[in-house]
Amino acid sequence: MEIAKLNTEQQNPKTMNIDLMSTEDIITVINQEDTLVPNVLARQVPNVSEVVDRIVASFKKGGRLIYIGAGTSGRLGIIDASECPPTFGTDPGLVVGIIAGGKEAMTEALEGVEDDKQQGQNDLANINLTADDIVVGIAASGRTPYTIGALEYAKEIGALTVSVVCSKDSEMEKISDHTISAVVGPEVITGSTRMKAGTAQKLILNMLSTASMIKLGKVYGNLMVDVQMTNEKLHNRAVNIVKMATGASDEEAREAIKEQNYHTKAAILQITTGLRGTEVKELLEKHDGYLRDAISNFYRGSAK
Repeated sequence: MEIAKLNTEQQNPKTMNIDLMSTEDIITVINQEDTLVPNVLARQVPNVSEVVDRIVASFKKGGRLIYIGAGTSGRLGIIDASECPPTFGTDPGLVVGIIAGGKEAMTEALEGVEDDKQQGQNDLANINLTADDIVVGIAASGRTPYTIGALEYAKEIGALTVSVVCSKDSEMEKISDHTISAVVGPEVITGSTRMKAGTAQKLILNMLSTASMIKLGKVYGNLMVDVQMTNEKLHNRAVNIVKMATGASDEEAREAIKEQNYHTKAAILQITTGLRGTEVKELLEKHDGYLRDAISNFYRGSAK
């Protein structure tokens, strides 16, 4: 498809004279355009839901979730992947972000690297891609050669492929097993897909990772019970999570966290059931880390 025909390259009629607007009017029109994104994504809920279920199934058989893209799209994938370990206590290798050009491209615009189709394949080969993995290619235009090369390689390996795009009938959509297409319309600044398209991509990745982690038992109620206490802020957050989940005092929560080797979920289970020491870990392991199941089955057994 010619670039001029892409949805992401059209001119926005509402901003043809944006360079003549007052500062407040510029900000107003940007804000108005941003509000269109959630409604577009609402129509993609069934597609996102189906992909989440496939991600969870992949995780349960030892697979990984791999985001890959160039420029803004690649950066968004790396951001989402890097937030999973501290938020959900996952191994850093479970959700992986790959960007065309490597680490340097996170802070510098290396736009030429997105045209290297072979490098997209190489970057997946270098992480030993397997058929159990899921590869999510991210590109607003849906035509980035680097990302297309990655998706084609993933198909050859037998990995499930997903495209996150912001254009209709894109080349990536034709390749992938699943497509999440967020056609958010022309950007405020023509072709600047770091704006509405980038916002849509970020929201989609939020949904993919967060919903997957919820389904894996990383959340109890709406509390991130596998949070890693890597700094004082997160330690205090864990204490508050334990208190909210159990009604315990600050002192009780801190003592339980310490006794359970700074494992938030285990501290909650200890306070809730009265179990201590390794009994808590054993009960969690018996229920594959699902805290609600562990608590329910403990009391169901106690009632017999």
